[in-house]
Amino acid sequence: MSESRTTYLLVDGENIDATLGMSVLGRRPEPTERPRWDRILSFTEEVWQDPARGLFFLNATSGQMPMSFVQALLAMDYRPIPLAGTGTEKVVDIGIQRTMEAILAQGHGDVLLASHDGDYIPQVERLLESGRRVGVLCFREFLNSELAHLADRGLQVFDLEDDLGAFNAVLPRVRIIPLTSFDPVRYL
Repeated sequence: MSESRTTYLLVDGENIDATLGMSVLGRRPEPTERPRWDRILSFTEEVWQDPARGLFFLNATSGQMPMSFVQALLAMDYRPIPLAGTGTEKVVDIGIQRTMEAILAQGHGDVLLASHDGDYIPQVERLLESGRRVGVLCFREFLNSELAHLADRGLQVFDLEDDLGAFNAVLPRVRIIPLTSFDPVRYL
């Protein structure tokens, strides 16, 4: 294990859920098709061999919280962060941006961001420039192209299904498959 560093897993739950539903499945995901958040937190601990802290950002502007989901997150050692705003604010994005800025200001800590969103590019760039390890957990084919280009500057991109195995079901994705990882059995 490296020197005592923390890897912060920052989850943009709205973005992951919307991408899974609208772009991958074309419908609302069934419970069996949702990511296994416990596996994602375990991956966060394993990827850089450091302790992980999972922060799961939720939009609670409506005044309601999905309490059964919040309790499940707590049971998996996530810290749910239900944020409320005016209704026009992107509260989850703003909360994650502020959290990345706070991690940068405290002088230590690495970041794994679960999102496809380009709204985090300035913070990701600053974290990379400061020498932090930064990664994105996503469906690779839906990652914001400007964010994906930061791989040239050290951003690591991890596919939720292929690299993490975060799903129990095989998702109906159409994407470029490196020949070295092509498994024809998956398509039979």
